[in-house]
Amino acid sequence: MKRILFFLAAVCLSAAANSETLIAYYSYTGNCEAIVTELRNQITADVVEIEPAEKGLRYEANGYALGTQLLNAISDNPNNAASYPAIDPVDISIDQYSTIIIVTPLWWSQMAAIMQTFLFNYGPQMAGKNVGLIVSSASSGISGVVADFKRLVPDANYLSENLWINNSNRKNMSTLIANWVENNQLNQQSESVRVYVTVQGKTFSATLADNETGRAFAALLPLTVTMNELNGNEKYHYIDSSLPTDSYKPGTLQAGDLMLYGNDCIVLFYKTFSSSYSYTRIGAIDNSVGLADAVGSGNVSVRFELNPNTTGLDAPSDQSAEQGRLILRDGQVLITRGDKTYTLTGAKL
Repeated sequence: MKRILFFLAAVCLSAAANSETLIAYYSYTGNCEAIVTELRNQITADVVEIEPAEKGLRYEANGYALGTQLLNAISDNPNNAASYPAIDPVDISIDQYSTIIIVTPLWWSQMAAIMQTFLFNYGPQMAGKNVGLIVSSASSGISGVVADFKRLVPDANYLSENLWINNSNRKNMSTLIANWVENNQLNQQSESVRVYVTVQGKTFSATLADNETGRAFAALLPLTVTMNELNGNEKYHYIDSSLPTDSYKPGTLQAGDLMLYGNDCIVLFYKTFSSSYSYTRIGAIDNSVGLADAVGSGNVSVRFELNPNTTGLDAPSDQSAEQGRLILRDGQVLITRGDKTYTLTGAKL
């Protein structure tokens, strides 16, 4: 039955978006990180955090002296790479994404210098891609940030709206993001393979990444494993086989991220934290509320399945399942073998 389910997963994935969304963000005060956390609750996306190479600097000190100095250096010679402050290396491949969302703070009516460095380096690679902008500020308008954005990413297909989160509307952030996602049709990219993760009797839905790793993981399901505790923020399990890898450094792991470490270690993160390690994305819990309580502080049994009812699927063995067929009837994908027909939920018709 695994082979049939794997093929079905591939069909569903090919019907979804052609590639994934990337969220790139820089957060100095934590406001942009909060925006990204909420955004990740609403769409499926990889996340990369942009960080300055020099740590501990106070850009706002002495009347924003250092921040102003960095912005002035860029303004004086915007085409010179030496004008931009150094950032930590970013391990991503822009080519694999069709949509890129930039989340940045505003510095004195301009885009934060740290994010400008990232876009100076990677903006040209975003030509022809769908690129959106979310800006966090106290009260200043974002027209200067939009101008920086279009200068650094000149040949993109800009999303129809930019989103401005400020101190007066921040309490409505979830609704503002939901409306922005809907208006830009970003929620259509989340229609990929849905799986279910059951821990201690509580089931969470999750969406698999539209990549080879997600498809290979789907082929293993249903799967029940004991996941070991590590560092108070993650559970991990080494599987018996290797999965395809396309690792990158996300910078910040979000609660609910399901990642592959190396080629055989499945990691479920239940808290958000910064990390310098590289992972390959498998997918993410759609809503991680209650996940930390469910997994607890020790080792825990976790079940992954394409549908909560697959354990009761009245199906033949793997060997004879190869003779099954997938058919489309009234808009529903059905699995047939001989004179029996099954839905993906496992109900025999």
